[in-house]
Amino acid sequence: MTLADLDDAALAARLAAEAGRILLDVREESGLVGKALGDEADARANRFLCEAIRAARPADALLSEEERDDQLRCEHSRVWIIDPLDGTREYSEGRADWAVHVALAVDGVAEIGAVALPGAEGSPVLRSDQRFPSLAARDRPRFVVSRSRPAREAAEVAEALGGALIPMGSAGAKAMAVVRGEAEVYLHSGGQHEWDSCAPVAVAKAHGLHCSRIDGSQLIYNRPDTYLPDLLICRPEWAERILAEVARGA
Repeated sequence: MTLADLDDAALAARLAAEAGRILLDVREESGLVGKALGDEADARANRFLCEAIRAARPADALLSEEERDDQLRCEHSRVWIIDPLDGTREYSEGRADWAVHVALAVDGVAEIGAVALPGAEGSPVLRSDQRFPSLAARDRPRFVVSRSRPAREAAEVAEALGGALIPMGSAGAKAMAVVRGEAEVYLHSGGQHEWDSCAPVAVAKAHGLHCSRIDGSQLIYNRPDTYLPDLLICRPEWAERILAEVARGA
């Protein structure tokens, strides 16, 4: 079976997993460190993903963090949105909290996604067509936040709800921590781009999580401006209280 024969979800998962293997190989074999390592890894994974998507889905458009955006994609209903290496700093430091994002947005909605966590134990690939078992709710929510710049709103809401902050690397790693039950909330307000959240949102939605802007409005993809200022991914039982606390703080 060729890549073109796979359905969209299987294609996303296959490509995310393979890109992850490429990234691990680069880290182990290139002899590079720091920025040079991150740049080389990003380039190799991006080249693989872009070539594979264009070969398997020639009629679809593509938006990648690592390619120039000519905005012709805005004329398409189906757009693949990828981040070949989400968490370059963590990857270059030899940490586990980095990810590969492969998503398909249809008419502005994150419909299909796969997030690979190649550095984590077992190198899991979380998919929008496969659900993890439901986990029991916790009385006090855990918030995953940036290692270097935790969102002010996240810290304030966590304090108001008696929650705890868990510093973590990439956006994909943080979102998948909520999917996997390692945290309850990912609230980000420091600015991102569409490739940072499209695949994580597709996976999180498929697992029954709440996904929105921090004002509760819908996340819309494949816009001319790829900047997305904020994001909330959380267990649904916490969504109303979190949105209310954010509004109160604003």
